[in-house]
Amino acid sequence: MKISVFTLSLLLLFLWACNTKEKIMPPVADKIPTEITTHGDTRIDNYYWMNDREDPKVIEYLEAENAYTQAVMKPTEPLQEKLFDEIKSKIKQEDESVPYKRNGYYYYTRTVPEKEYFLYCRKNGSLDADEEVMLDVNQMAEGHEYYQLGGASVSPDNKMVAFGVDTVSRRKYTIYFKNLETGEMLKDAIPLTTGGAVWANDNKTVYYVMKDEVTLRSEKIMKHILGTPVEDDIEVYYEDDETFSTFIYKTKSNKYLIIGSESTLTSEYRFLDASHPEGEFKIIQPRTRELEYQVDHFGDYFYIRTNVDALNFKLMRTPISTTEKENWEEVIPHREDVYFSDFDIFKDYLVLSERREGITQLRIMPWEGEEYYIDFEEEVYTAGSNVNYDFDTHIFRFSYSSLTTPASVFDFDMKTKERKLLKQTEVLGNFDKSNYETKRIYATAMDGTKIPISLVYKKGLKKDGNNPAYLYGYGSYGNTIDPSFRLSILPLLDRGFVYAIAHIRGGQINGRAWYEDGKLLNKMNTFTDFNDCARFLIDEGYTNSEKLFANGGSAGGLLVGAAVNLRPDLYKGVIADVPFVDVVTTMLDESIPLTTSEFDEWGNPKNEKYYYYMMSYSPYDNVKEKDYPAMMVTTGLHDSQVQYWEPSKWVAKLRDLKTDDNLLIFHINMDYGHGGASGRFQWIEDTALEYAFIFDQLGITE
Repeated sequence: MKISVFTLSLLLLFLWACNTKEKIMPPVADKIPTEITTHGDTRIDNYYWMNDREDPKVIEYLEAENAYTQAVMKPTEPLQEKLFDEIKSKIKQEDESVPYKRNGYYYYTRTVPEKEYFLYCRKNGSLDADEEVMLDVNQMAEGHEYYQLGGASVSPDNKMVAFGVDTVSRRKYTIYFKNLETGEMLKDAIPLTTGGAVWANDNKTVYYVMKDEVTLRSEKIMKHILGTPVEDDIEVYYEDDETFSTFIYKTKSNKYLIIGSESTLTSEYRFLDASHPEGEFKIIQPRTRELEYQVDHFGDYFYIRTNVDALNFKLMRTPISTTEKENWEEVIPHREDVYFSDFDIFKDYLVLSERREGITQLRIMPWEGEEYYIDFEEEVYTAGSNVNYDFDTHIFRFSYSSLTTPASVFDFDMKTKERKLLKQTEVLGNFDKSNYETKRIYATAMDGTKIPISLVYKKGLKKDGNNPAYLYGYGSYGNTIDPSFRLSILPLLDRGFVYAIAHIRGGQINGRAWYEDGKLLNKMNTFTDFNDCARFLIDEGYTNSEKLFANGGSAGGLLVGAAVNLRPDLYKGVIADVPFVDVVTTMLDESIPLTTSEFDEWGNPKNEKYYYYMMSYSPYDNVKEKDYPAMMVTTGLHDSQVQYWEPSKWVAKLRDLKTDDNLLIFHINMDYGHGGASGRFQWIEDTALEYAFIFDQLGITE
């Protein structure tokens, strides 16, 4: 048996760790041809063997890649430390969220110096009352490399708290219960859940969502009674369609429990009086292909946001006694030029969240009186509803942020139109928002479509084509990447970078049609839009191809992977975080988490037309023998959304085929999953490594 190339690589790395990067050899992955035949098309996948995380050979390869990254980036370690300290120094060590009132208590979270996690706290009746620490996550996380708290929920009588814990980073939470009067932890422990628990009004019955062990699909709604064996829990609802996932919540009125079941294109909801958990859930409107709706309750009606004859959605209501679609009556009509995204109901007001020309607007509509919009001064911003539990109030709490304005929370008086700033996240050091400028510009796509780009940069920028630039994009699932404040990009802005967000098709910034035009058989628009935004930044003098870096994560990793296959010449470097790059093979494997629920997003490759279309853009399948820019790729061994082997295979194939000498590094976090580190400072290490990679490529030394 020959000496392992992984072992040889490790030896070379540590022998040459202090020498120049040119002498450090990257690891070489074994080629083991595997035939994959679909629709009569036989593909050879040389790296299919990497999809077994239990195989020591796979772990050995990943560790060799990490060793290579560490060695080749070793000269930048002082810079990484400087960047870490620079970012951390801007974060307030001791901070507190804005308290909100619910059921007689004021709830908030706070942090303490040098600690990674939050304390969940409350005060009884008054902000001057003594503090009660419900959960100190710092203590709870001791001994764990990863610790994620999810779904903390207090019982209606304020005596118990339920919460979920994930210590593996696979998004498989165990639900625990704590007696807030005695501090005692109950013996009840419910594994393999989404983390949240919803209380019935009897203070002893809780509902939760159980996941499938293999696919991690949210498939069952279970009912648990405190103090009884978890094995005796009752299955309330099972979603047998593998393209759907299920969830449960309580209406704002606390009157009803709502079970939702959704796929990409279709919704179905059930309801039950929360005071009668022994009852049976009743369907509101049976599922109909491509009929989407969401439900809340007020008075004698369910209020329903829906796409029935409304591409950009509209608001309906229906009596609780007759909930089927034929009984729905219109409250807010559909508009072609406005995307209706959310709503808040109050006793005397209705508040709508809308998008017009890509900008979020908050529309205040008294049930009796003249409507109006909340005014915002900046050209590019994001705003939305915050915590609004009370019906009988004229105060609406909203959040506001922009690329220059840190996250802010306001109370807005809907009677007087006066607003009160409750908190703006403090950025320590010499930060001054007036030193930066943000704006919206538009690139022209190949088909003539205008693509919005949000920009931020330090004032005084010269459009001479000589600025370094960082272009970020996502473009899938209808998710809109809003232009909100990002403390992490300050080291870039302060060194003269232009930071840009490409609002490409596949998102929903310009309404539902914007999403439809970037999915399924229109998916290629997402990738060409991104490249057209890059080209526009270059043509307009914001940067040049020797100083432009592209970044995207998850489906955004698919974006930059496809974009760089199409136009590698546009970019100096690419950072692909936890990238979804092996599209076809993954979507053919229904045992992988998220596959079945995403056929309406990407298409099902078992259908020939989708197979060949997906093959035309899948980053892994389109790596060619040509020059690529410098690249940094990341993954997490325990990633439940994009399995680690997708970027692993992609990197190995790139090493095998690319014809350039540009740096390609692969950083695998062996303890984390899709979302990265769980602590509030740990993420900075990865950001510092990413920026050191960029600065090194630009020759920026400090």
